[in-house]
Amino acid sequence: MSRRSFFKSATDALFGTSSNAAPVPDTNARIPVLDLAPEIAALRPALDAAFARVLDAGTFILGEEVQAFESEVAAYLGVRHAVGVANGTDALVIALRALGVGPGDEVITTPFSFFATAESISAIGAVPVFVDADVATMTLDVSRVEAALTPRTRAVIPVHLFGRMVEMAPLVALARRRGVVVLEDVAQAMGAMQDGRRAGSFGHAAAFSFFPSKTLGGFGDGGMIATDDDRVAEGARMLRVHGARVKYRNEIVGYNSRLDTLQAALLRVKLPHLDAATAGRRAAAHRYAELLGGTDGLVLPSIDDDHAVHQYTVRVTGGDGTAARRDAVQAALAEAGIDTMVYYPVPQDQLPVYAGRYAPAPVAARLAAEVLSLPMWPAIAAGTQSR
Repeated sequence: MSRRSFFKSATDALFGTSSNAAPVPDTNARIPVLDLAPEIAALRPALDAAFARVLDAGTFILGEEVQAFESEVAAYLGVRHAVGVANGTDALVIALRALGVGPGDEVITTPFSFFATAESISAIGAVPVFVDADVATMTLDVSRVEAALTPRTRAVIPVHLFGRMVEMAPLVALARRRGVVVLEDVAQAMGAMQDGRRAGSFGHAAAFSFFPSKTLGGFGDGGMIATDDDRVAEGARMLRVHGARVKYRNEIVGYNSRLDTLQAALLRVKLPHLDAATAGRRAAAHRYAELLGGTDGLVLPSIDDDHAVHQYTVRVTGGDGTAARRDAVQAALAEAGIDTMVYYPVPQDQLPVYAGRYAPAPVAARLAAEVLSLPMWPAIAAGTQSR
């Protein structure tokens, strides 16, 4: 049975779309949330050649491969600078500091994101200010941002969640009018577009992650900062190497946060295929819509030609305000051999680290109780045979 038809049989049983019979689990047909094997197999010769090239060169920290990858990413995004760092969280932290954000400054962001977003703000001594999400897009509700601005607001971090971009034009206009900087969190949306421009090219700077599950995923950790601002780029390059422009001449307290040469070489192989991979995920999303459209109690994401579809995240609605119905659906899918994930079960503002500091954001709380991310990778739309 194909992955696609197996998932259809399971969802039919769960939501009553065509049958009340439970799907029969098949341990040989388990569907993971993410399967990287098809992409690796297709690119294996080029990946092996890149690996050998780094071994032969004997340069394993920064060097020509990192410089070349930075130039290629900058060209892809249409920005002046791209600065490779060790991971996506460091990209946020270093970008905030390079933008001049510091202790006591307020930074507006969404509560509905991975903790790295808020963590990066707190890590530099700034204060996260949470503006609720929009229930339809699950991203930052831009219409609420202006009311959250204060004289202490220094920056806004819009998170392009699950491959969907925040509406950037009104946010950038507001930021310009009020004198705050915009740092795009593009960890989940490299390859997304808006108004003919790529995610990461709208703000004063942008932070990317190359964690293996991302739209452009590496083979370990990696991150990048993109910007058109020469001073921000220079600051980021200093901060990633212990705050030094010249080795052993440290000017500020920085970090040890360099993109590995090997990761850069391997990511260079994958970058030219990013748009094709994005198209594959988008095709898979459209197929999900065909299979699941009209199902009672299931809200599907809206997917357009600009969406990068990092995750295909549905909402299981009609419950009692808790996560019970969503969790029951997840458990039934697991029993049927279909893996899913909940991104994210607890909004950032309600995590233990911030206990008691913020009133719950109602939309984020609702989303946390309803969201469920289904299996997604570029080749899934082809109905590849289960292992």
